[in-house]
Amino acid sequence: MTGRDKTPEVAGTVADAVRGNWVDRLAPPRTRPYLRLSRADRPIGTWLLLLPCWWGLLLSMLHDGRGGWFDLWIFAGCGIGAVLMRGAGCTWNDITDRHIDGSVARTASRPIPSGQVSVRGALAWLAAQALVALLILLTFNSAAILLGVISLAPVCIYPFAKRFTWWPQVFLGVAFNWGALLAWTAHSGRLEWPAVVLYLAGISWTLFYDTIYAHQDTEDDALIGVKSTARLFGENSPTWLRRFLVVAVTLQGIAVIAALIGASPLAMAVALAGTWAFGWHMAWQLSRFDMTDNDRLLALFRSNRDAGLLPLPFFAIALLL
Repeated sequence: MTGRDKTPEVAGTVADAVRGNWVDRLAPPRTRPYLRLSRADRPIGTWLLLLPCWWGLLLSMLHDGRGGWFDLWIFAGCGIGAVLMRGAGCTWNDITDRHIDGSVARTASRPIPSGQVSVRGALAWLAAQALVALLILLTFNSAAILLGVISLAPVCIYPFAKRFTWWPQVFLGVAFNWGALLAWTAHSGRLEWPAVVLYLAGISWTLFYDTIYAHQDTEDDALIGVKSTARLFGENSPTWLRRFLVVAVTLQGIAVIAALIGASPLAMAVALAGTWAFGWHMAWQLSRFDMTDNDRLLALFRSNRDAGLLPLPFFAIALLL
């Protein structure tokens, strides 16, 4: 299909975006390349960045045994901040990976390698998103602000990780789960060890879902020399995924127990049921895993939104007990 044959609704569509997404259908044409650069047409990444924030906030409230009106702002601020920082992170990732993305079938249609957005335009868009996110961060307490500033280091390093380590998913996990630390601290004013354990649980979860995701690109990655846990594990991936599952569920369970020490047994049981539901969903994904089926791999990866959402209603009910 030539450029003239494309309609405004489909022109510039990214290969792995959900068909008929809101960006392709509803966004003004001039904004679409920038929204695609921020992955607004693929919201799963925003969810995966946001959910550890909400875990951390609710467990911090459970730990303190209280909640307040400002926690509603933390809840909403994390949501807005996740959209902005995921967008800024993806923009940075695409700037640094623009030459690699052009060599991979799944990513060649992204805005920079396909010529929809210039590097200068992407840098300006990156700065705009980061600035608005900073304004939100400045409404939190000083300890949370400091954590937010520190989080920029792993965000900046991650795009380069696949060039020097077989474990770039660790760097992604370090960046993507930072919100567990930040939201806990935004509520309590201090960083405590249950939040750190929750953070480590999130990193193991990221290793689980992003290894699944990375299996889509193993052939192209091998050709261009990009490293990933999917390439490293190969046929042993199910064994490693099971290990990440066990570690993620165990650590989240420890974080829940530590946060609810002194709470009622019923509240503890309800909160731990949320962790069980989280683990059950990961086990279901593992039972469906097929490294040769890219459509299934993408569907399983996207299903982690549901996995991460499952603990939240249990944590919220436990707060009421």
